[in-house]
Amino acid sequence: MIQLEKGSRQRITGWIKLAGDKLNQRITVRIPEAGVSRTFNTDASGSAVIDFNADLTLWSPGNPKLYDVTIEAETDQVRDQIGFRSIETKGTEILLNGRPIFLRGVCIHEEAPVRGGRAYSQEDARKLLGWAKELGANFVRLAHYPHNESMIREADRMGIMVWSEIPVYWTILWENPATLENARNQLTDMIGRDKNRAAVVIWSVANETPLSDARLSFLRKLIEHARSLDPTRLMSAAMERHYTDAKTQMIDDPLGEYLDVLGCNEYVGWYDGLPAKADGLEWKTKYQKPLVMSEFGGDALYGHHGDASERWTEEYQENLYRHQLGMLKRIPFLRGTAPWILTDFRSPRRPLPKIQDYWNRKGLISSGGEKKKAFYVMQQYYRELSR
Repeated sequence: MIQLEKGSRQRITGWIKLAGDKLNQRITVRIPEAGVSRTFNTDASGSAVIDFNADLTLWSPGNPKLYDVTIEAETDQVRDQIGFRSIETKGTEILLNGRPIFLRGVCIHEEAPVRGGRAYSQEDARKLLGWAKELGANFVRLAHYPHNESMIREADRMGIMVWSEIPVYWTILWENPATLENARNQLTDMIGRDKNRAAVVIWSVANETPLSDARLSFLRKLIEHARSLDPTRLMSAAMERHYTDAKTQMIDDPLGEYLDVLGCNEYVGWYDGLPAKADGLEWKTKYQKPLVMSEFGGDALYGHHGDASERWTEEYQENLYRHQLGMLKRIPFLRGTAPWILTDFRSPRRPLPKIQDYWNRKGLISSGGEKKKAFYVMQQYYRELSR
């Protein structure tokens, strides 16, 4: 692991671990463009801690700077491209490289548009992330599992921040040690693979998990494990929220105490009333922390038109988004949005004939790559935010 020290914008820290027969070696870390050449010695276990200052151009969506980094041992060497940036929170702010930033995002499933099947290639990643950038996004939530490495590396190159999560979803066997071990292993693998990717700013441990003491204990253990592996990134999860009265949504899920960023999924206007219901809603939280609205939206079949009050039409979805954005703008601690979802995706739980046909139609873009009317509503909002 090689990255900026937490809270610093010039101190590089990390560790190197050798394998093989000769574990005690002299190793050199080189970042030629930054004028860095530093030598360390590994111990008897093959480990070395690295720590040095460097004059760096920091990675950001506006300038996704990557450096060629080489680690040379006596018997081998490894090369990678690594960006350096800091990410932290202060009160309800999210700070990238010490400056407040709003996460203009969208959720993405690992499904290839137009071609169909799993999105796995560099080309797939460029298409999906390219659409996200066209939307105005500087951030994507990769739901609800670690996506392939092409997505993460392209996000690094394209300057798109990433929320990466493991599939701890809905109700699972919270008290089963094997379930916890499975989740820990997935978290370990995700962090192990992507720990040097500047694009990844949030590790997420859960999505829509119902409240219980066992669930809280399970997720606390995952959060502690993630922090032990990587203390530099932010921790989040899509938490629970509830109505305290007809016009107030409250975020007081006990999990929020242990997270850096609050995440919430809500479907006001689709599963929860009509779009205009959003106009009178107020959001509150017991935590002095930033909120990313990690899901919202509604279904529309591309090319199906009608009145704004007719469900499944592009006009209904467009109208829903307009009411949603009016509500979101009134949340004082909101620091990011990730509507559900960039593109339509296959779903056996969606059988409605001639409308769904086993597709989730909440995409801002159809499975064939056509942009729906709501895409342009969200695009305009992000353009206003980026001015």
